[in-house]
Amino acid sequence: MNDNIRNDLRARHDALVAAEPKLRIRERAQRLGASEAELVAAGCGVESTELGGTPQALFRELGSLGPVMALSRNDWCVHERHGAYEDIQADGMVGLVLGPDIDLRMFFSEWRNAYAVVENGRHSLQFFDRQGEAIHKVYRTEHTDGAAWDAFIARFAQPAGALPVPEPAAPVQAAGEVADAAALREHWLGMTDTHQFFPMLRKFKVTRLAALHAAGADLAQPLENDAAERVLQQSAEQKLSIMCFVGNRGIVQIHTGPVENLRRTGPWYNVLDPKFNLHLNTESIASSWVVNKPTSDGWVTSLEVYEPGGELIVQFFGARKPGVPELPAWRALLSNLCRTPLAA
Repeated sequence: MNDNIRNDLRARHDALVAAEPKLRIRERAQRLGASEAELVAAGCGVESTELGGTPQALFRELGSLGPVMALSRNDWCVHERHGAYEDIQADGMVGLVLGPDIDLRMFFSEWRNAYAVVENGRHSLQFFDRQGEAIHKVYRTEHTDGAAWDAFIARFAQPAGALPVPEPAAPVQAAGEVADAAALREHWLGMTDTHQFFPMLRKFKVTRLAALHAAGADLAQPLENDAAERVLQQSAEQKLSIMCFVGNRGIVQIHTGPVENLRRTGPWYNVLDPKFNLHLNTESIASSWVVNKPTSDGWVTSLEVYEPGGELIVQFFGARKPGVPELPAWRALLSNLCRTPLAA
């Protein structure tokens, strides 16, 4: 029965590829009413090897591979970073990779399946969530330790099981409006660290976007939806070191450093640098916000970009470390985009 299901999915997939050869696997999955994980597991257009072990166990060994390309994305933005997995902390349900090049926050409760994949000669390790959507992919490059890559797959390979069955995503429990805006604003003004923002949202049981709408223009104000392009362009012109965060249910991937080579391709605005690539679908942007948070190191400002359903697409900060104030040039760049002065 399992073979019949795989064969049927492969046949439908091959017919779709024959009709529309330029579709990416994420798009093919949507057209077929399947998940990307199902297509990978069934060998639709790829060779795949199922990997056993917990995601934490797999992640703890990624440092052995040497330089690779790490990719994390959501539906509207793709973040690619070259480097090695270093300072890997993957023992609990929240994991970290804190290397100078690859910088990740993993939320392992969302992780479910992993595969080694070969597609058109390109080798990768692919991790999927309970809905069958790709959380994170690790690509072999010409700089990767090939023997270590093969040994990694040999260590974790297991016989193919049944195709993964996607689970429905948990409904959002947060409210779209803030019941007590004054209380939320008071809590916001009492923050001493940017990481206190998410616990504040949980305390008030509201969405991120609802909090921005309620906080007041000196703490959060909307901008024109070309703000991300303007910020990237001005950062490149000023040779500013920035931080770029892109995430999904299971991971946040961070780039820290300058951006240089910017290019538009259709709806996609791209950073195409040797170690960092970003692909942002600007047609998906519904709102853009400057967000201003107090910390023990002074005020920290960011640009946050949202899609029509209220999901966060991407965040930009000036490069900084805990204990170090925000870059004045970054603060000035965002302040100059604002109609109303920010709290300071």
